[in-house]
Amino acid sequence: MALFPQAFIDEVKLHANIVQVVQEYVTLRRVGGRYTGLCPFHSEKTPSFNVNPDKGFFHCFGCSKSGDVIKFIELYDNVEFPEAVRLLAQKFGLTIPEMEQDGASRQDAGIRESLLKMHEIAAAYFREQLRAPAGARALKQLKERGVSETTLDQLGIGFAPNVRDGLKARLLKQGFSVGLALQSGLILQRDRAEGGGAGGGDTFDRFRGRIMVPIARESGSVIAFGGRAMDADQVPKYLNSPETPIYTKGKTLYGLNLSKAAIRKAGFAVLVEGYFDYAQVFQSQAAPVVASCGTALTPYQAHLLRRFTNRIVLSFDADTAGQGAASRSCDLLVEHGFDVNVLILDKGEDPDTFIRKHGGERYRERLRASQPYLEYLLDRGASGLDFGKDDHRRQFFAKMLGVAAKIPDAAARDQFADRIAHKARVSEEVVRTEIRKAAAQRKTELTARELPGAGPLKDAEKSLLWSLIHNTREAMAALDEFDPEDLAGLTAGRVFDLARNLKNSASERIPNLLLERLSTGDSQLVTSIAAASISPATPADCVQTLKSLRWERERADIQREIDRLQAMGASQHGTQIDALWQKKKDLLLRIEQLTLARNG
Repeated sequence: MALFPQAFIDEVKLHANIVQVVQEYVTLRRVGGRYTGLCPFHSEKTPSFNVNPDKGFFHCFGCSKSGDVIKFIELYDNVEFPEAVRLLAQKFGLTIPEMEQDGASRQDAGIRESLLKMHEIAAAYFREQLRAPAGARALKQLKERGVSETTLDQLGIGFAPNVRDGLKARLLKQGFSVGLALQSGLILQRDRAEGGGAGGGDTFDRFRGRIMVPIARESGSVIAFGGRAMDADQVPKYLNSPETPIYTKGKTLYGLNLSKAAIRKAGFAVLVEGYFDYAQVFQSQAAPVVASCGTALTPYQAHLLRRFTNRIVLSFDADTAGQGAASRSCDLLVEHGFDVNVLILDKGEDPDTFIRKHGGERYRERLRASQPYLEYLLDRGASGLDFGKDDHRRQFFAKMLGVAAKIPDAAARDQFADRIAHKARVSEEVVRTEIRKAAAQRKTELTARELPGAGPLKDAEKSLLWSLIHNTREAMAALDEFDPEDLAGLTAGRVFDLARNLKNSASERIPNLLLERLSTGDSQLVTSIAAASISPATPADCVQTLKSLRWERERADIQREIDRLQAMGASQHGTQIDALWQKKKDLLLRIEQLTLARNG
């Protein structure tokens, strides 16, 4: 795996003020020495998200997400650690060093860089061809669809001429190999069964005789294409790039690179199906928009959208396929905590045809009148049912139960339950109870209290964990007094053990180094305690308390063994019992001396 030097990562953390970074995404309010706000990682109405500027970490008491400034960017922008470091470095004007890579990583990075360059060349080639004589018919069709010159340039729309290897020749001329061109998906190879080999004559352009729509990453880099047919008998209607090392269909939202700023500003996004639906909404400036490109959303795409807004209006086709995709996408969005509305256009209309016919202002009016998805579901689920009949009420309730169970917010879930009860003429309490059962059965994430191995934390453990972050030097000195046996059986034992291994590091660096090395569960445990307002005992007192508890456990174990041996016959096990009594006396003496030291 490619890594930045640790010194550079430390420099990024030094310059990247966590409050300054987080405030770009979350409205924060200062409370004492910390900042609070609504968590950007889950839906909430009461602030449970905390930022500690002195220690450089954030923690949400609602969803337990936590970490340093780099982790915040990882989670919010949904990127890997190296990319989060790079984004922060660019933001704060730091010179980015070469990443330390092994041979395989360097090769993979080189391939991805080449594929990006090839797509850049392909996009330029398609734009050129649209303006060339061969592209006159494609340009005419685009104008007839109401796509302006400005929009053509903004979206980078082009044309693939109906020639065998025009793009292939361009790529080879630029020095790319046939093998790499095939890996890009821009070039195809004839099936060997047809007599083909690996020679140049057996490869040809994937896209021919089509209007070309570039698909870009959020950053704007072109990673794939969608090719639209120009003739009614040309199949398929849309020919899309295959998945490659730089393109995964389920991880991309068309047009997000152009609309993300408008989405953040408006506080919502319209989700449409196709490239030209996007083009018309974008061109008319009716609303900030992204497109799913004709498929139901994936969880990854939902997380991608969540970085910019938690409010979505779905505007899919009114046909059966479109409504099916809308339903699947809505379910996923609701499950991920979005507020979702649904816009149903007239039969036979989609956003593209509607705006061309009626204009952007009329479309905007329809958006304002869009129906909340859960209300839409209630109406659709109730259609054709007679609630005077018990079996119809049960049928309706069964339909709605699965949807309600997916709503992550308990208050919103209860509110929907009340709407179901009203519609179906069923007791509200009965509906709420059943939905809570269904929600509990499908729960897939553990809360912080349910983390494996996390028994009840002792007060001394909590105080010592708090001190590791806020009073590091004294806490590290106290940890040196621990014996390995003292940590056995402690819920926070593995945290203390890992902290002890950092004793040669500068004390001001230890909190961040510790959080970096902890598992997700342990990191959540530490940051939740560090973010709390507590009055901790001194680290030295904590160590003495935990040592005393260990000796008390050992004393109890010895007493149980003595009782067991005596029950079997004191005369037969006298020597063992005497030895155990001596151990017990030694432990009692240690406990007494420790108690005197603490009180004296």
